[in-house]
Amino acid sequence: MFGKYFYNQGMRKMTVAFGQIFNNVQIKKKDASDNVVQSIKVPLAYAPKEKFLVRLDQQANLENREFAITLPRMSFEISGIKYDGSRKLTRIQKYRTVKSNIDGKVLDFNYTPVPYDISYNLYVFTATAESGLQIVEQILPFFQPDYTVTINQVPELNIKRDVPVILNNIGYEDTYDGSFTQRRAVIYTLSFTAKTYLYGPASTQKVIKEVQSDIYTDLPVSTREERIVITPNPTSADANDDFGFTTTITNFNDSKTYNPTTDSDE
Repeated sequence: MFGKYFYNQGMRKMTVAFGQIFNNVQIKKKDASDNVVQSIKVPLAYAPKEKFLVRLDQQANLENREFAITLPRMSFEISGIKYDGSRKLTRIQKYRTVKSNIDGKVLDFNYTPVPYDISYNLYVFTATAESGLQIVEQILPFFQPDYTVTINQVPELNIKRDVPVILNNIGYEDTYDGSFTQRRAVIYTLSFTAKTYLYGPASTQKVIKEVQSDIYTDLPVSTREERIVITPNPTSADANDDFGFTTTITNFNDSKTYNPTTDSDE
């Protein structure tokens, strides 16, 4: 089972899709006459909360320098991965697609995926309470409590899934304590759970064009009585065609047995 390399990028695609939800958030600053004087697209990055807090604490007087952390900004990270047995499906279900290669038509397939919950934390950093409220209010109405994204999880098999992203909790911090020279940071922490699926390695098999079954008696000696052969109708049909079946039944009165290696009765 292990040792065969595969990488469907399931968690990577889920993480990219999660970030895409929040990559177009803006805030607007207005003057006393309620005219918009500045519109800012909030930067978004994959980074832990502690990274920004350390910069704010250790470089609190860098606001007027080019390399200072500018607020507002957002970041997100994976905070946990957990198996979800409540969404487990039957393991024998297959996802199939027909392809052509040098040997003709082949069938690529993958078995039922495994359900996993991926937890994410989204952090919102602003210098004022008003900016934080603008950002959060552009996010919360879309989660009631979930927002669904579509992910092309296995393009080779054309497998796409709608994944609900659930908003679990909202945390709030306001670092207003400290000296007058210290930068203020309003921090929102939004916790989410994405209910996604992870797929195993894909497999390939030839298209089955004929099924044969021999029926034997068991009295007093095992004797072959009947052979049932099923073929597609028309015989030129492929796995992705609309076709019927032809069933051929042949009766026997001998003690021979079919040998699949030599494709003959012996």
